[in-house]
Amino acid sequence: MGCLQTKHASRSPHLLDTREAVALAAETSFTVSEVEALHELFRKISNSIIEDNLIHKEEFHLALFRSKKKQNLFVDRVFDLFDQKRNGVIEFGEFVRSLSVFHPDAPEEQKVAFAFKLYDLRQTGFIERHELKEMVLALLDESDLDIASDAVEMIVDRTFDQADTKGDGKIDQEEWTAYAKDNPYVLRNMTLPYLKDITMVFPSFVMHSEISETDMAV
Repeated sequence: MGCLQTKHASRSPHLLDTREAVALAAETSFTVSEVEALHELFRKISNSIIEDNLIHKEEFHLALFRSKKKQNLFVDRVFDLFDQKRNGVIEFGEFVRSLSVFHPDAPEEQKVAFAFKLYDLRQTGFIERHELKEMVLALLDESDLDIASDAVEMIVDRTFDQADTKGDGKIDQEEWTAYAKDNPYVLRNMTLPYLKDITMVFPSFVMHSEISETDMAV
């Protein structure tokens, strides 16, 4: 029994493996130092309710709303997209890869594709009118904005008038990409400026980094 315990002893979940940090930085818009800072952020969120180093939906809500009781379609949808394995929790790798889309330096095409998935609630490959309306209402609720139902209908109608160029009552990926290019404001929620300065949030953590940016050299 003792031998087995020694054999399967694992690295502390509080520590980030050097190879994992380098690998995640290589495939995302984050630097190694930013990945390390995100690990500290992830550790705080993932242990805020259930101490298992996995982000549950309640913890995701708590991190965004400071309340685990409030439900919001927008936040639920973002959680589902972060949960790439679809197992009901967000692991660190999923957290970094998904959050990378919101980095100021992330390619615009990644932001456009993520936004499309966000609105494609039924995952049919199209954004339908009722899906757009549901998400607009959720975004207004998330922003604590109260707008008359007529105004919401106008937003939906205007969007479809411009985006549904094929006139089939739904927006496909190609139409959405063109619409986003002509109306960059639709991607305003797809960039989180503070991610570029994430190392400043946890300066002491980054100062003690054992990983050098030169490790990223190919």
